[in-house]
Amino acid sequence: MIFRQLFDFKTWTYTYLIASQKGGEALIIDPVLDRVERYMQLFEELDIKLVKALDTHVHADHITGLGALRDRTQCVTVMSDKSKVDVVSMRVADGDMIDIEGISIKTLFTPGHTDDSVCFLWEDKLFSGDTLFIRGTGRTDFQHGDPGDQYDSIFNKLLTLPDETLVYPGHDYKGDSVSTIAEERAYNPRLQVSSRDEYIDLMNNLNLDNPKMMDVAVPANLSIGLSQDEIEEMGWSVSPADAGELLGNNNRILVDLRDSNERASHGVIAGSIHAPYADLKANVKTGGMLHELARSSGKELVFYCAYGERSAMAVRAAHDAGIDSAKHLKGGVDAWRSAGQALEAAT
Repeated sequence: MIFRQLFDFKTWTYTYLIASQKGGEALIIDPVLDRVERYMQLFEELDIKLVKALDTHVHADHITGLGALRDRTQCVTVMSDKSKVDVVSMRVADGDMIDIEGISIKTLFTPGHTDDSVCFLWEDKLFSGDTLFIRGTGRTDFQHGDPGDQYDSIFNKLLTLPDETLVYPGHDYKGDSVSTIAEERAYNPRLQVSSRDEYIDLMNNLNLDNPKMMDVAVPANLSIGLSQDEIEEMGWSVSPADAGELLGNNNRILVDLRDSNERASHGVIAGSIHAPYADLKANVKTGGMLHELARSSGKELVFYCAYGERSAMAVRAAHDAGIDSAKHLKGGVDAWRSAGQALEAAT
């Protein structure tokens, strides 16, 4: 097992890197843009492949590394389904599992610091983002924060976890690196309140200055998407409006790039085949499953995913690998559903 707690001294931010084994898949939580080169070096040194990059919320104190890591590694970007970020590859709700090779992480929706805040639970480790700090809690006075929601998230969800659960926060300003649920319940001064109303009053009277990077970080972190318009200009897109042509068209093969849990939760387009995005490189190269399928069938591959970001990257990779007829469904399943098109249960 590989687990690293990384620190950005400029913004007091903790980033977490997890992989099941050397040579395996990895994920990263709350990466910082200025540290991307260091992450890339670590991936090489540890011989791991980054396949998913997670943010616990839209950050106001640093610029996220999600976009840069996506562009450098073609990883899947993951955030809450309540996030207002323009495009992320995978949006998760409370209870959703985020899987990579040998690792399953549970999403906990914990609004309060922001309205899109989530924590991630991996075995006995809680990655608490800016919801719960060591001997503190995240502020609630901007980005649709709400102290009542935060009280509910902490007291009714996080503090119900086993006492020995390790707490790994998104920031620390005093030099601490890890705590436990039992410690925070007992010693966190902001949690020594007798009621929800008392916590709301405490948080509403902190009178803190805005984060120094807020005016830069928030707009940058809301706009990390991959422009699908460029793919459309190249003639590699299919619009959901052309659904009738997609369904029942014997000259096309629909390829679903999403994870199995996404397919189970949201359904699939009828007649599509499953080829997970994590396997894309192997599948589109000469001799790969999708490359040989396109060659032998003479049919056009149409990739789709949740929102179109993974499929846009996939269609580029397919063309680079010589699959000249490949296209993608612009906007993904989200756009498909918005166009009134049907989905069926995954089998």
